[in-house]
Amino acid sequence: MSNHSENSWPLLLGSAILCGLATVAGIITQRFPDSENIALGIYLIAYMTGGWDAALDTLEKLRKLRLDIHFLMIAVALGAAFIGAWWEGAALLFLFSLSGALEAMAMARTEREIRSLFNDAPKQALLIEPDDTTQEVAVTNLRVGDKIRILPGEQFPTDSTVIAGESSADESSLTGEANPVKKVSGDQVFGGTINTWGKLDAEVQKVAGDSAHARIISLIKEAQQSKAPSQRFTDRFGTAYTIGILLLSLAMFLVWHYGMNLPAFISEGGQKSAFYRAMTLLVVCSPCALVISIPSAILAGIASGARRGILFRGGIAVEGLAKITRLAMDKTGTLTKGELELVDIETDLPDSDQSLLDLAASLSLNSTHPLSRAIQTEHQKRGGKKLKVSDFLSIAGKGLQGTVAGKKVTLGRRELVLEVAPSHSWLNKLPLPKAGLTEVIVHSEAFSGRLLLRDTPRAEANALIQQLNAHGVKTSMLTGDRAASAQIIANEVGLTDYKHSLHPEDKVAIIQEWREQGDIVAMAGDGVNDAPSLAAADVSIGMGLRGSDAVLEQADVVLTYDKLESLLDAYHLSRRCHAIIRQNLAISLGVVMLLGLAAMGSWIPLTIGVIGHEGSTIIVVMNSMRILFFSPQEAK
Repeated sequence: MSNHSENSWPLLLGSAILCGLATVAGIITQRFPDSENIALGIYLIAYMTGGWDAALDTLEKLRKLRLDIHFLMIAVALGAAFIGAWWEGAALLFLFSLSGALEAMAMARTEREIRSLFNDAPKQALLIEPDDTTQEVAVTNLRVGDKIRILPGEQFPTDSTVIAGESSADESSLTGEANPVKKVSGDQVFGGTINTWGKLDAEVQKVAGDSAHARIISLIKEAQQSKAPSQRFTDRFGTAYTIGILLLSLAMFLVWHYGMNLPAFISEGGQKSAFYRAMTLLVVCSPCALVISIPSAILAGIASGARRGILFRGGIAVEGLAKITRLAMDKTGTLTKGELELVDIETDLPDSDQSLLDLAASLSLNSTHPLSRAIQTEHQKRGGKKLKVSDFLSIAGKGLQGTVAGKKVTLGRRELVLEVAPSHSWLNKLPLPKAGLTEVIVHSEAFSGRLLLRDTPRAEANALIQQLNAHGVKTSMLTGDRAASAQIIANEVGLTDYKHSLHPEDKVAIIQEWREQGDIVAMAGDGVNDAPSLAAADVSIGMGLRGSDAVLEQADVVLTYDKLESLLDAYHLSRRCHAIIRQNLAISLGVVMLLGLAAMGSWIPLTIGVIGHEGSTIIVVMNSMRILFFSPQEAK
């Protein structure tokens, strides 16, 4: 079908309705005596209102020496007029224009679904001048390293790092996180998200075109232009097919006229002319429904996914995910949250857990290390006290030192603390942490202790694995962690197949081995080290927009909501799209074959051919629209 702008469907629908009304008026008028000329005038109105879009498209294609379905429809309508079958021709143009309008309306709905995902990207930003004044500039003029100010209620212009102030960000449009995320100095903010309440100064890390918001829009545009394997099948129905159908209709015209002695153009004695029958064959063999059956389903699937934080990089991804037989997942950041959580506090002084946490958190406020962020998060949950810190020192790769509330405190690796207190008996007797746990030693002049942290499994991991297994998809974990750590996570999430102590090249080799054994493999990951294995898989899945750029560039499916439920939703949505595509192909091919055989056998009139042909087109468009309203939860 033709390409239209998003806002063109009302005009197309209005034209189709006028065509339909004129057709009905013509049928009624011609029943009155001496009204042939009036009926003819009404039919001409029907032809013009129903055929203008197809005629314009046909002229454009003819300039490029190309023929398509629109040419066939115009040819049949003119042929029907030539033999006096005006109402049949008008009915054809009405149904054809109606199906085109419905298709345009469906595509417009798809575009609206995508556009409604995000607020309009901010156009202006407040640039901080050297004298601390601000100047409003276009976001496109921002450069990496520029200092910007974001006021409460405004969108962040682009991906940046906070350098002053405190606030929270509404990141729901990017991550699906409903609660505002606290932002302090050192935290990253994302373009297109909203600063909820505080004034923030930030340093630009990415220009507007490279921001997370811009990447999403870019991914969706790429997806809309990418074709699925089955869609390439329908691409064959272009000029060559059109010429083939014209030649077949011509051949059958000659057979009916010269071989069966039927009248050439004017029906006589109750027998339809050869030309009438050729026009019927031409209509029913036009693959309108077939051509629109796959792209309509693919685009609806892309829009439905994007609304749920699932970005399919085109039709290949939409169809491919439904066919996987094995899902391989990285451990850190995929099966686990990728963020450390405090699970235990041990001290050498009774009832001093909170005091130790106060010391550690106060010192950690000056650091952006993941361990420091985890300590601060737990401290905030417990409502701890912030203590004054002076003489702060960060020792690369070892830890932090400073004076907290007048006492010297050391926080970090065991080796660093033992350098400060080599003869501390409690520290020297402290056993190493169990597998899967990370320790942070805290030592002050008054007491010592340690914080035990771990990267905990995602709560939804177990349900994901169970449901995929129920659909016959094998699940595996590929991790570089030690055997003991890998086993703990595998046991907690219900995985029986896991491989540990792997380098990136090892993961690639394992995926290639699975594929050689006949598996269709999907790989999910979020880190730079996952990029090679993502490239090796049949379908690659990037977990969250906070993942590395390498993953986002490589992934066939990007889950902007960093949740495993989104992975399961993507799988179910892909299966639904695949099912709809099969249904559409069955409907469209079945109708073409049945009506084609019936037309060649002269068993159906042009009227039935028109209704069957255009009816099948409307049915497949409406069937594809069901994807927009599909809830993956229903399939679980």
